[in-house]
Amino acid sequence: LVLAAICLVFSIMAPGSFPEWGNIRQIIQNVSILAVLGIGMTFVIVTSGIDLSVGSVLVFSGVVSAKTMAAIGGDGWGVAAVGIVVALGCGLCWGLLNGFLIGKAKVPPLIVTLGTLGGALGLSQVITGGVDIRDVPPVLVDTIGYGNLPATTIPLISSIALVLVVIFGIVLHRTKFGLYTFAVGSKEQSARRVGIKVDMHLVKIYALSGTLAGLAGILSLSQYGTTAIAGQSQTNLNVIAAVVIGGTSLFGGIGTMFGTVVGLFIPAVLQNGFVIVGVQPFWQQVAVGAVLIAAVYFDQRRRDAASRGQSPSSLKRLWSRSP
Repeated sequence: LVLAAICLVFSIMAPGSFPEWGNIRQIIQNVSILAVLGIGMTFVIVTSGIDLSVGSVLVFSGVVSAKTMAAIGGDGWGVAAVGIVVALGCGLCWGLLNGFLIGKAKVPPLIVTLGTLGGALGLSQVITGGVDIRDVPPVLVDTIGYGNLPATTIPLISSIALVLVVIFGIVLHRTKFGLYTFAVGSKEQSARRVGIKVDMHLVKIYALSGTLAGLAGILSLSQYGTTAIAGQSQTNLNVIAAVVIGGTSLFGGIGTMFGTVVGLFIPAVLQNGFVIVGVQPFWQQVAVGAVLIAAVYFDQRRRDAASRGQSPSSLKRLWSRSP
């Protein structure tokens, strides 16, 4: 409803520009990379965790991928495929590191991912000397970055993000893996008592988040044609804010993939609309901050009400299945 209201207001204020397909297409394209990161972040926050490292892992994966493709040489899909695999591998490695430190070593997620945030970004700057790499195969930029689906004007990068959102939305809401994720976030000790291997599940969750950050790294390379090291400083906070605005509880156990998508579009639409109607874009941060605080406030009220009622449905379903 909030997103619909914002769109309606801007459509009334700028009927000749805001609702045009070209503008809508730009908004969708701008949200695509954040949507890929938001998928992993939704899983993480549903478990009552946090991943501050996604922006830095995105940068690191893009840097290593770009260096690898430049070392191989060429501009065909063969080189691009190697770069994609390298980016995914880098993201997976950082995700596994986060997961094992959090799930096995029991270090708080905030501390672990704050450390890997600095580590991944620092290594990226060491590798590049602080200078962005601009040697990206044209096939990535022309096809994934700025290409469209055949016979349409729908951005290919947005289509990739949409497919991933649908797939992982099904995983989160319709599979045992998703059920376990909600159970861990609802009450970890109860999840252990019904037989869930909580430690390994957390490793898998953070590995997923890291892998998707690696994918976002190659998508970012494709869209911008550069590693954009300095341009991702607020990415992690933007993704976390969007996930929370979309209704995923910072306390764990509650969240939807659809809500995350809506949460991503709210700041994107605000920023775009403010520019079109001539309002300083700095007000976007004020508006997003207000929405974020309101979302957390209402989430706390919801939790207080739930604490006086029945237990979360995910745990009830698990208890009913246990012997």
